[in-house]
Amino acid sequence: MTGHPAPWPLLDPRITGLQGGRHNPVPFQQFILKVHSRCNLSCTYCYVYEMADQAWRQLPGRMSQAVADQAVRRIGEHARQQNLASVDVILHGGEPLLAGPEWLTGLAGSLRAEVPARVNISLQTNGTLLKPQVLGLLKELDVRVGVSLDGGAEATGRHRRYASGRNSFDRVARGLDLLRSSEFRDIYGGLLCTVDVRNDPVETYEALLEFDPPTVDLLIPHAHWGCPPPGSGYADWLITVFDRWYSAPVLRTRIRFFIELIQLVLGVSGAVEGLGLTPSTLIVVETDGAIKQLDSLSATYPGAADTGLHIATSAFDAALWHPTTIARQIGAEALCQQCQACPVMEVCGGGLYPHRYRPGDGFRNPSVYCADLLHLIEHVTARVAADIARIGATPVPGEDG
Repeated sequence: MTGHPAPWPLLDPRITGLQGGRHNPVPFQQFILKVHSRCNLSCTYCYVYEMADQAWRQLPGRMSQAVADQAVRRIGEHARQQNLASVDVILHGGEPLLAGPEWLTGLAGSLRAEVPARVNISLQTNGTLLKPQVLGLLKELDVRVGVSLDGGAEATGRHRRYASGRNSFDRVARGLDLLRSSEFRDIYGGLLCTVDVRNDPVETYEALLEFDPPTVDLLIPHAHWGCPPPGSGYADWLITVFDRWYSAPVLRTRIRFFIELIQLVLGVSGAVEGLGLTPSTLIVVETDGAIKQLDSLSATYPGAADTGLHIATSAFDAALWHPTTIARQIGAEALCQQCQACPVMEVCGGGLYPHRYRPGDGFRNPSVYCADLLHLIEHVTARVAADIARIGATPVPGEDG
């Protein structure tokens, strides 16, 4: 691992919530490339277009070839310098499929040819542009496809709409029927669902299962202390789905959020940012080549995700020393005293970094979802502990007693 010539400096607690210390950086292994900054949908909760940071308005629509080439070189440079065996590259937007098939083909080819590590490429799409030709190309490129969907037609229509107000569900459903078919199933990454507590949790879960997803990601809406969550009862909603999923006789899909919670409850390190204390290894490149932090920071205030770095002039190693990277990598040291004293700190990890933000006070706060996270974690812990106790009390066949 490359080093920094001097200990990291005192950081402004208004920015990071930290008081100072030393940083032992962990290399980036997940690279989000914002290949297209525009979208053909107008989702009401989108942190890119609808929340605090409106910088997207000044960004080029599609990442230029020069920027894409330099991004590939920088990823390769980071992989080489940090001796990485593999990297994950997530093509994102906006809507990444708007970049076009030829452009995506060139990018995937360059990544595989120039990065001296195994390159796992995935693409997160709203699903409206999934057609046989597109999926055929993505399969040829070995690009896994994740689709955003909030449940059935009514649930999806609450937020995931075209600018005209038309519901996107029917078109997404047609794309998902193709993606889950035997022809394309091997590139089906899963579904990403943003929770709306107005939608029935069981109906939402069952609607997602209709598309046979290999995995489901459940996301709570981006919010913070200056922009409270829409509605309440997120723990109860998630617990209802958890119990349905956990108690099912057959595992029909993996729900990543719940699996991570169970692992953390059992003392196994997690890999999802927003749970546990594992250092974040994610970095973002915008369409203009700017190197940015976790893009959901756009929900907090204008410029919150900015690093001041650009791939034309800076290596990714430089971003390892940015205050926000440090705050997302040093675990409990970045948390407020209330979180550090909490009995579920190592499972919760303080929640997602943007959700801790309080205007005028920075990020050294509990998550705005603190009460919900505590309730959910206590419930999952109790269910897992009860099952472990029951298994431990069950006689093993062949043993006496």
